[in-house]
Amino acid sequence: MPKMRVVQVPSPKAPFQMVERDIPDPSPGTVRIKVQACGVCHSDSVTKEGLFPNISYPRVPGHEVIGVVDAVGTDVHPWKVGQRVGVGWNGGYCGYCDACRHGDMFACQTSMQVTGVTRDGGYGEFMITPVETLALVPESLSAVDGAPLMCAGVTTFNALRNSGARAGDVVAVLGLGGLGHLGVQYAAKMGAITVGIARGKDKEALAKKLGAAHYIDTETQDPAVELSKLGGAKVVLATVTNGPAMSATVGGLAIRGTLMVLGVPPSLEVPAFPMIGGMRSIKGWYSGLSIDSQETLAFSVQTGVKSMNEVYPLDKAPEAYERMMSGKARFRVVLNMQK
Repeated sequence: MPKMRVVQVPSPKAPFQMVERDIPDPSPGTVRIKVQACGVCHSDSVTKEGLFPNISYPRVPGHEVIGVVDAVGTDVHPWKVGQRVGVGWNGGYCGYCDACRHGDMFACQTSMQVTGVTRDGGYGEFMITPVETLALVPESLSAVDGAPLMCAGVTTFNALRNSGARAGDVVAVLGLGGLGHLGVQYAAKMGAITVGIARGKDKEALAKKLGAAHYIDTETQDPAVELSKLGGAKVVLATVTNGPAMSATVGGLAIRGTLMVLGVPPSLEVPAFPMIGGMRSIKGWYSGLSIDSQETLAFSVQTGVKSMNEVYPLDKAPEAYERMMSGKARFRVVLNMQK
């Protein structure tokens, strides 16, 4: 039987293993993808460290997948062999629970699946995935460039387009890392007066290059004061994992402004009076479903939004993971199965 290489986590906290497996056949309602590239995301630590309940090991991580449909199971419509597709965090849903019936499939109450967590993901040469997870990939978008958009891209793009901000509004992006460097680009391309917020004067040039009209250095400036000088931010897109840094921006929200929380700090405390007095709000945002990913890819190609990536071959997956976890990558890490 034909074999494939995958990089798996044999058990929680164990080192990665490169192993050979039989290439699986797709079951009804699924397709097999020949993986071309897979992003290495901080959320892969959920699988590596055993942080998600009821993970079955060994497990192949990876939820930023770009590849080509290689085989289709029965009851698969309209996907065909040879189509370029992407797969993100959402790995499937039941379609009939109350959450799904309300259109909130991301919160499926009976069979919520996560790519690379509850089912095998993209750290390998092939993978199986349900048809509801598939996003069409533009032909002009390379696999390496597209992979990070399946998580970091859709998370920031989808949050912004659902934030209530319109062209001409002030939108601040807190953090200029893996999420933030994309968030600044999306906000600027959507027509927002974009503000980059980060630590250090040295990041100002990057923020401006990405499309920010203004930059706030939190080492020397109070973000709430500086945002207020601009009339207040309709939205602060918080991509960092530091609760106090998020809280420090609340006073800079415009009336009815929103702090959109994408990063996951251990805790978050905010002053009550600015929230009440300005009818401000805090909102979390889930990345998205397959159609959101598809629209993220299309918008990115149309407007020229591009992820900045460091690329590794599949057999360097442990090194790639450590590089990503170190926080030193600029700014996403991608496994290229075509190398």
